[in-house]
Amino acid sequence: MKYQSKITGVGEFAFELLETSGGLIIFDNNAPSELAEISVLHTRESLKEDIKVGDKLYLGDQVYIVTAIGEEANHTLRELGHCTLKFSGKPSVELPGEIELKGYCKPNIQIGDMIIFE
Repeated sequence: MKYQSKITGVGEFAFELLETSGGLIIFDNNAPSELAEISVLHTRESLKEDIKVGDKLYLGDQVYIVTAIGEEANHTLRELGHCTLKFSGKPSVELPGEIELKGYCKPNIQIGDMIIFE
């Protein structure tokens, strides 16, 4: 397991952002308040190994495959518990802090669900 964290909060506008941009922002519990309202918050954990294309993400009750990873995503996940999860399955990212994912549907997450990268 490369990363495992528990969801502790969902910002008021996090799902709205997911619907409009296709992205879900995650941040550890130390997110600035202006970002917390658009983010999924989670416990601070250590990234044990860099996430790579082909890895799996378990998010709530869904499983996704990493199809692309931005050049800053591992660094920001490691340092801030932050990245943007995109669910289009594209083979490239638009921004350096994004992780592109392929799956059957967008996530349906709740407080207490786990974020697990393998």
